[in-house]
Amino acid sequence: MYNTNTNTSTYTVIDIRKTFEGFEADLRIVARKTDKWEMPYTEDVLHDILLLAENKYLTSIDIVLLNEANSVVKALKYIINSQGKAVSSERAGKNNWENIPNTKLTIVLRHSDLWHSLSVDKQEQFKLDNFFKINWSNSSIDTSYSHLTEKKEQLYGSKGYELQKKSFN
Repeated sequence: MYNTNTNTSTYTVIDIRKTFEGFEADLRIVARKTDKWEMPYTEDVLHDILLLAENKYLTSIDIVLLNEANSVVKALKYIINSQGKAVSSERAGKNNWENIPNTKLTIVLRHSDLWHSLSVDKQEQFKLDNFFKINWSNSSIDTSYSHLTEKKEQLYGSKGYELQKKSFN
């Protein structure tokens, strides 16, 4: 006699939205604490990111604070796992950021293979059809953050869709 245990979790767009609630709270807090972005701009960034996530076009998102020399001072990385086990999210927070003079805040998106499988025309059409707010461009920021200390933070999730937060200081 054999016992089998199958773990099948089916997440929906609602689960993706629930998972991203923690990310949204984090981004708003960082924008406020650093005083680098106005809230309307922050909401525009969130609009675009959520649409990309809902369509499985992202693998990770980085919130990055850069100094005048465009070196990373601090960062948060959110790694997407669509085959996780988390059924709920930890509470958002642990965002000890401050307004450091002569710095700027930016976002780095890592697109999925699914996004890259689309032609440039289809990618542009997706942005048009979904009323993208930001004119996203390529980034040369090294998101390994090898000069900073990494720390695992919260895990946001719903029905197996996960967003693992890591901080780099």
